[in-house]
Amino acid sequence: MRVYYKNAGNEEKDMDSWSTVRTDLALEARESVEEKAEGLHGVTVEEEYDKAGDVHITKVVIETKNGAKMLGKPMGIYITLEAPTMTEPEEDYHQEISEVLARQLRSVLPDPDKEQSILVVGLGNREVTADSLGPNVVDNLLVNRHIVKEYGKVAYNRSKMHQVSSLVPGVMAKTGMESAEIIRGVIGETKPDLVIVIDALAARSTKRLNRTIQITNTGIHPGSGVGNHRNAITQESLHVPVLALGVPTVVDAATIVGDAMGERPVALKELNNMYVTTKDVDQQIQQISHIICDGINKALDTV
Repeated sequence: MRVYYKNAGNEEKDMDSWSTVRTDLALEARESVEEKAEGLHGVTVEEEYDKAGDVHITKVVIETKNGAKMLGKPMGIYITLEAPTMTEPEEDYHQEISEVLARQLRSVLPDPDKEQSILVVGLGNREVTADSLGPNVVDNLLVNRHIVKEYGKVAYNRSKMHQVSSLVPGVMAKTGMESAEIIRGVIGETKPDLVIVIDALAARSTKRLNRTIQITNTGIHPGSGVGNHRNAITQESLHVPVLALGVPTVVDAATIVGDAMGERPVALKELNNMYVTTKDVDQQIQQISHIICDGINKALDTV
């Protein structure tokens, strides 16, 4: 496993927050709350299993402000796909999982039967493997906006299709700009109907590393899972519907040690600035990016 240190300049102001388990997954937030409380009001949960893809699907819907407060997540829909085989090498990049992803993504698309202009944004840092999921997905995405605008839909022998464009805004350390600022600028020029954001997430469980995909219609708060809060990328901030799709690629080191010891002693405080990923994350990110890219392509090819 590889361990990454959180930049000292981005440390949390409240150092007592070290004991809070950091996770971007609504599923794990629900599990954490249920460990401490018998009931959770304002949150509904549906589960199903796709045998062909060996995918366990959990749909968490936060319906009330109280439920949002309890889970620490905005109100909305959170669909989690748990696919244990997603990291295993396969020449076809697990097409069955891509099919499940496409179906679930279509289920949260606003006006799925209407032609739309869709901007797909790949967040993350290409030079940090565990944070490079977004750029890698966009690299293989089928983009057609420029061709449709130049030659029309006849170029694809279609009478109806989405116009897809893509963007990799990079990271603020290199651009000097928040990702949200860059995205807003592009939205102002291209006027998309929908934004789909892809990003690497943080989990509280090692069993979910690189084996879980979360889809949500609540947008995304880049860096929140590792305590590095950036400007939110949501419908409220962009004035365009935002779907977020992510895979947990790191876990808090303190969580791993604490789970192994069965406790969270103060001695683990310093570990809260360290994040761990798998040793073969390079190969896994490559495979996962193809799975997600195929799923998005399939989801947007059904209008």
